[in-house]
Amino acid sequence: MTDHALLLVNLGSPASTSVADVRRYLNQFLMDPYVIDLPWPVRRLLVSLILVKRPEQSAHAYVSIWWDEGSPLVVLTRRLQAAMVEHWPHGPVEMAMRYGQPALPEVLARLAAQGVRKVTLAPLYPQFADSTVTTVIEQARQTIAERGLPLEMRVLQPFYDQPSYIDALVASARPHLEQEYDHLLLSFHGLPERHLKKLDPTGTHDFQAADCCKDASPEMRAVCYRGQCLATAKAFAEQMGIAEGKWSVSFQSRLGRAKWIEPYTETRLDELAKAGVKKLLVMCPAFVADCIETLEEIGDRGREQFIEAGGEELLLVPCLNDHPEWVKVLAGMCEKA
Repeated sequence: MTDHALLLVNLGSPASTSVADVRRYLNQFLMDPYVIDLPWPVRRLLVSLILVKRPEQSAHAYVSIWWDEGSPLVVLTRRLQAAMVEHWPHGPVEMAMRYGQPALPEVLARLAAQGVRKVTLAPLYPQFADSTVTTVIEQARQTIAERGLPLEMRVLQPFYDQPSYIDALVASARPHLEQEYDHLLLSFHGLPERHLKKLDPTGTHDFQAADCCKDASPEMRAVCYRGQCLATAKAFAEQMGIAEGKWSVSFQSRLGRAKWIEPYTETRLDELAKAGVKKLLVMCPAFVADCIETLEEIGDRGREQFIEAGGEELLLVPCLNDHPEWVKVLAGMCEKA
């Protein structure tokens, strides 16, 4: 049986570090209505303003983390794809990016042309957000419908609280947490608060509460990104046996002036340094592969900020990448899906 493909999908990357390629990538990314959820004319104006200076700044950041083989995110996702092949006997294992190359619509069309009739789509995001999970699923569905592809699709659901996923996080992070350190910061990608509010049917959910989602309905928990991040962090800390007070959660990568979910990573880095933390470990469990947000935003700029604020050492714990335990766990979750 070779007609059932596994398709791993990650966010994406510019084709190169040139300003033109970065501008093209950012335009595609930011014009996605699931990313900037404003009416098209307003979104187009806003993105055009962002693209005046941002591509040059981002290109500089990409240069600082680019590998000889290319974008770290793309290279690491390819390594994961290669490792998954022996765990998926049902057909080909492919990878695609929501933005940039390899483009999701083209990969789906190629699979259909090869005679594949079933696809398990695996968005590589542990926690749910419209700007990550929903946009991948919708682009895949739209491609299948518009191109008339004879594909039946199953989808791997967010796995933020799956015990096997937490096991993989612990296995990959343990060697880095066995050293002496003062504090562990679990820094997740941020989201504008309005992205969460529009998914709240009650209009009463407190997206800033320390125990976000504690008393929420199952329906709300299924779409509350912040609550899911807190659940991932708590489960990880408990399984690693990290004492209360020795770890905390924050949210990074803010863009624009809108209200984003808190606490902000930039603020926490200053607070921790001022509180006497000298050696800080940072993990980024919203990402399964290292990318510009981990390597440059935390590993370079975050380290610089922490040391300027009085800290001595910031160590970035690598993402799951192609860790053998993660490969095994992902294969198991995809098999169930």
